[in-house]
Amino acid sequence: MTAPREPHGHDDAPVPCLASSPSPTWRELGIQMPMPALADEEGPRVDPGLPPVVDAHVHLFPDRVFEAVWRWFDRHGWPIRYKLHTPQVVSFLLSRGVERVVALHYAHKPGMARALNAYVAEVAKAEPRVIGLGTVYPGEPDAVAILEEAFALGLKGVKLHCHVQAFSPDAPQLHELYAACARAGKPLVMHSGREPSSPQYPVDPHQLCSAERVERVLKDHPTLKLCVPHLGADEFDAYAHLLERYDTLWLDTTMAVGGYFPVPLPRQALEARPGRILYGTDFPNIPYAWDRELRALAGLGLDEAALAGVLGGNTLSLYGEC
Repeated sequence: MTAPREPHGHDDAPVPCLASSPSPTWRELGIQMPMPALADEEGPRVDPGLPPVVDAHVHLFPDRVFEAVWRWFDRHGWPIRYKLHTPQVVSFLLSRGVERVVALHYAHKPGMARALNAYVAEVAKAEPRVIGLGTVYPGEPDAVAILEEAFALGLKGVKLHCHVQAFSPDAPQLHELYAACARAGKPLVMHSGREPSSPQYPVDPHQLCSAERVERVLKDHPTLKLCVPHLGADEFDAYAHLLERYDTLWLDTTMAVGGYFPVPLPRQALEARPGRILYGTDFPNIPYAWDRELRALAGLGLDEAALAGVLGGNTLSLYGEC
């Protein structure tokens, strides 16, 4: 089933459970970037007692792009603990027992996507344990053709970033991209939650992003497979409700369960449908130990089947790698 679990009213009417959140926003809590680094201890490798681990949210860029990203984060986000280029990122995680990684990237301006997609496709071709995704800059010329070329290169999905690429999830220029992903059966990973945000982004994510806008996408494109990172931060409860209503939505855990941000653990989002939750890290662009969130998830007391799904099985299923 890809339709909503419950009937909706008029398309323009807000969904009551999403219209207001019982939790304060991060801005109301005073959480602002830049944030500090943590000097937490890292483990030597994945605990051998855990199910197979797949990291669903790893960033890979060409060297110069990586270095530009790190400079931005060092000034405006958080200190990057692992300033590793692509070959080192892949070898670091695989050598520590992570079995597969999903490689994400994004184009921050028009004209970049083709080169970035070709780069990640080559990485994935050389290392089959890398599941490479493509990207495109919404609204750029030939955007649909760029996606189709990416899929022809063997890339398994698409990554978009509302904050960096300055679009709202329900913007008109996105519809052709959603339709292209749906036609190809390729998942879309879209940072459409409001947080983590920075005043240094070209837009205010709180003005462009909301769970209600994402629901419009899910309704308008009922066969699109959509994954929202960070458990939908900071609208955790609203995304948990969406997860219960839509069989075409997934959430990943990136930076949301390790206690780095001073907010309560979003248990409702984790427990609503464990089969739709993916373990992800944002590696290497993180300010704490590589396995911090892995250890946090392992300690939540999920049952064996749910934990196996969250740590790897759900990701492999989403990308057709089972």
